[in-house]
Amino acid sequence: MIHCNFCLENNALRGKILAQDDFCYIVESIDPILQHAVMIITKRHVETPFEMNEQEWASIKKYLLESEKILSGVNPDGFIIGWNVKETAGQRVSHAHLHVVARFNDEPLAGKGICYFFKQEENRRQSQKNGE
Repeated sequence: MIHCNFCLENNALRGKILAQDDFCYIVESIDPILQHAVMIITKRHVETPFEMNEQEWASIKKYLLESEKILSGVNPDGFIIGWNVKETAGQRVSHAHLHVVARFNDEPLAGKGICYFFKQEENRRQSQKNGE
């Protein structure tokens, strides 16, 4: 058995499960900064969304809509929804999971979406700087 914090049979999950079915579950964020966020996680251990089956995708869709309902209780001004796939892209747990983050107008980075961080000059690849 793989020791993975997101595989429920390992009893290592941190955070409260808010909803679940046979294929996925929603867990509340334990991050002190992202207090109004959830993750939708597959029950089957797959490392990336590219490996998910039709039933898992259907469950993800169902729980994405449920996540909006859950997070709407804190009256957000917007949402960020995203996957980090593989370590280079920021995936820290090698188990497919979708982040759903409530955003608020009074946040210091309000108005900055996912691409904001990638569009910074310091993120330009070296080969691109040399015109390759």
